[in-house]
Amino acid sequence: MLAVYADRPSPDAPLDALVVGDRPEPELPDGHVAVTVRAASINMHDLWTLRGVGIKPEQFPMTLGMDAAGTLDDGTEVVVYPVVTSPGWAGDETLDPRRGLFTEGYQGTFAERVVVPERNVLPKPTSLSLTEAACLGTAWLTAYRMIFTKSGLRAGQTMLVQGASGGVATALTTLGRAAGLRVWVTGSSDEKRSLATDLGAHETFESGARLPEKVDGVFDSVGRATWSHSIKSLKPGGVLVTCGATTGEPDSAELTRIFFQQMRVIGSTMGTRAELEDLLRLCDVAGVRPRIGHELAMEQAREGFQAMLDGETAGKIVLTR
Repeated sequence: MLAVYADRPSPDAPLDALVVGDRPEPELPDGHVAVTVRAASINMHDLWTLRGVGIKPEQFPMTLGMDAAGTLDDGTEVVVYPVVTSPGWAGDETLDPRRGLFTEGYQGTFAERVVVPERNVLPKPTSLSLTEAACLGTAWLTAYRMIFTKSGLRAGQTMLVQGASGGVATALTTLGRAAGLRVWVTGSSDEKRSLATDLGAHETFESGARLPEKVDGVFDSVGRATWSHSIKSLKPGGVLVTCGATTGEPDSAELTRIFFQQMRVIGSTMGTRAELEDLLRLCDVAGVRPRIGHELAMEQAREGFQAMLDGETAGKIVLTR
């Protein structure tokens, strides 16, 4: 079957390890279902896999892709939940110390067919297209959990999103507006700030700019490049929710400012299956939709990965069949 996979770790030139070609058809163990993939979105995690981060050398070749929407053998349209728990685990899937993700211990979704545990598929609302639904399992689920589960922010308060155009950032902007928050966004270019405005941001600012006033909450997936600005932008008692560090660890945690001004710093990773159900319901009822920056045939995966690597995302990058 056709698949997009990493044939080896390539830390310094990740696209050198990217292959679009044939892979064996997956077996179907008991308790699993096969999904015929119709759409699957690229995440930053896929680039890390190409670099060999979070995966052992002996696990290659590894089919890439964490998100997907498609059909079961009976024609039911489904969305794939990307967190796989250990046997017998009950409760918040993200807290299972033995949890896995597709592209780690399990082959990913960038293929004609993917086999997943039965509980890892959810019915797709008819109001969502397969392309839209394929964006929700990772970046959008991460953003949903950051706002609705972790932040504690209330409608009318002000949130700052660091970065304007990536999958998590565009989801945070859209969901924050839907939640009744005043949404401010930073972006490194006029084009990216304009995108944030189109998605509903109330104000946009250049990266690192001094804000007109301090905010109730900051959402940061960038790390070193934005951390100090995030901390300095918070009101006393404010909350910073972090889900990543794409530019590396910050040079200083700025603990003195954090404890003296009684700020909260909260880590957030992915989301639960129940939260994905809630997110699907929100999209269905409220008409919230992900912004798709690039829609490409799976055979054009290299073009999509190059856009991700260059930071030219403008929303989610989706591969379709």
